[in-house]
Amino acid sequence: MQTEYIKITDPEAQKNDLARAAEIIRRGGLAVFPTETVYGLGGDATDASAAKKIYAAKGRPSDNPLIIHVANPEDAERYALPNDTYYRLAKAFMPGPLTVILPKRDNIPREVTGGLDTVAVRCPSHPVARALIALAGVPIAAPSANLSGKPSPTSASHVVEDLDGRVDMILDGGDCEIGLESTIVKLDGDKLTLLRPGGITYDALCMVCEQVTVADAVTRQLAADERPLSPGMKYRHYAPSAPLVLLSGPANRVLAFLQEQQQAVNCAILCYDEECAHLQKNNLFAVGARDDVATQAKRLFAALREADATDAEIIYAHLPPTDGLGLALYNRMIRAAAHTVKTID
Repeated sequence: MQTEYIKITDPEAQKNDLARAAEIIRRGGLAVFPTETVYGLGGDATDASAAKKIYAAKGRPSDNPLIIHVANPEDAERYALPNDTYYRLAKAFMPGPLTVILPKRDNIPREVTGGLDTVAVRCPSHPVARALIALAGVPIAAPSANLSGKPSPTSASHVVEDLDGRVDMILDGGDCEIGLESTIVKLDGDKLTLLRPGGITYDALCMVCEQVTVADAVTRQLAADERPLSPGMKYRHYAPSAPLVLLSGPANRVLAFLQEQQQAVNCAILCYDEECAHLQKNNLFAVGARDDVATQAKRLFAALREADATDAEIIYAHLPPTDGLGLALYNRMIRAAAHTVKTID
């Protein structure tokens, strides 16, 4: 397949380019587009064959549900059965990085939902994404636009690395603002279960809903016989090819360990800005200041790809905190590391 690449700098002025991408989706093809979280691999969410193409392009297991993207929060009514809690969440956080799992209508095929009776619905805030969905006139099923298991793409260059020749079109809208996939929640009346943390934090959700529970799978690995309720819960995700080891312990001891490892093994390091002056520059990738979790989140997937492009045999990074946005960062990194954590005393 010959992949067409288009850089979008002004969605309004480049409406014809977006209309061509929308036509690709309507006729059952695949078009990659930017969102505020990561790049999405888009196909018509009402077309079972398009869903199969998405799974094939990514090499993604077909029981891993896809998120459908709508142009406006109220469009969820066409494809799902929203309740009052959904609309409270929509008023607070949509358009934005929140996905809500709802009972599905029959016009969303089971190939999109991984065989489930529910569908994950999101209304992105990125202007390119919203314009594309509106022009397509159908909901767009769009997992992250990477090969399954690899770090999610936060720039169009990451998409090209993974999917060139596998999709019809790539829309380059620049670097993604947040850098981690959307928060995913499941509703049970007015009760909320957080299945995947993201830019909308647990604390923010608690401001809208009194009962918010964090699913065990946010911090632990699902058993082989457990079925994923949302993307990213079961399979190894976000992972570089080289083993990733997360380090926990006092800052001075972790830094000393990293210095020792640079002398002993061929390693790459994702470090805090403050550590750069104390470590060798070879295969060193700064992810932001120690207390700047937002920058660390935005940099994570790009840094993992950069580290993986080296000849390093092992990659070290810090174990993030689990409060605020740190929970989302922790969730991605613990999966990228296959839950490998080394405590430095």
